[in-house]
Amino acid sequence: MKAVVITQPGGPEVLQLTERPKPEITADEVLVKVAAAGINRPDVFQRKGNYPPPPGAPQDIPGLEIAGLIVKVGANVTRWKEGDRICALLSGGGYAEYCSVPAGQCLPIPDDLLYIEAASLPETFFTVWSNVFDRGKLKKGETLLVHGGSGGIGVAAIQMAKAMGSTVYTTAGSDDKCRACEKLGATKAINYKTENFKDAIQQLTNGKGVDVILDTIGGDYTPLNLQSLADEGRLVQINSVKGKDAQVDLSLVMRKRITITGSMLRSRDVAFKAAIAQRLETNIWPLLTSHEIKPIIYEVFPAAKAAQAHQLMDSGNHTGKIILSFEA
Repeated sequence: MKAVVITQPGGPEVLQLTERPKPEITADEVLVKVAAAGINRPDVFQRKGNYPPPPGAPQDIPGLEIAGLIVKVGANVTRWKEGDRICALLSGGGYAEYCSVPAGQCLPIPDDLLYIEAASLPETFFTVWSNVFDRGKLKKGETLLVHGGSGGIGVAAIQMAKAMGSTVYTTAGSDDKCRACEKLGATKAINYKTENFKDAIQQLTNGKGVDVILDTIGGDYTPLNLQSLADEGRLVQINSVKGKDAQVDLSLVMRKRITITGSMLRSRDVAFKAAIAQRLETNIWPLLTSHEIKPIIYEVFPAAKAAQAHQLMDSGNHTGKIILSFEA
């Protein structure tokens, strides 16, 4: 099969399309003929040598989400059969014509979605559900602040939280991106290059603050996040692009009774991810079918142009998801 491999740690140019053996499957897995794969920020970290895959995942083939056709099922698999259209969350190996997937991490593709649309869903939707709703315990009627609303995580979080009955605020890096976030359902998008998000949130909430913050930034955003939270607020950390070290005012944490939490999804076990898949299918998949939530695709690249796709990801000049296509 053809696969996009990381030839050595480095920039986008280290990604090359080459031949690799087709993967084998265990009794609890399915083999998928990949039509499309989503590109995510962790793929960039892996490409640079900063995010090694967990044991058992391909070490030099990135890719955390795919959509395609099941061509083989393991002996213990009962739900899926050959010919089923699925999208799936992976621990790696998605940038390839075939990949093996634990059966519990697959989800059916709604009938009217294309493969390139379905491939944009798993990594971000699993991440948002696990962190915003399971860890952050966001409830109907509460408020959410999402940092980086125009990225893959952001466009998923805005739509999912809005659909589940919450008010959503977000930050983005340009007026155009802010307008795009508001079209997706954000009540207000804050241009972090021209506004102080903490001051904006205080004004928008009449000084109360928000109930949950989903943050990928860390570093010097952390004290501002704590100041932006309401009493009993929850800060959920899923990345730290501005640094893992942060100043925390513990008196503020105690006074507001703030919860600080976070997680990394990739290393969690199959049972954990399968449980998230079930909650997504129950709560979110009907909203995809009804088009209340929709995939947001910015650009699709053929697999041979994976380096160009990563150049776009590195630039940040996109709103929504970037997709690799393996269809001729």
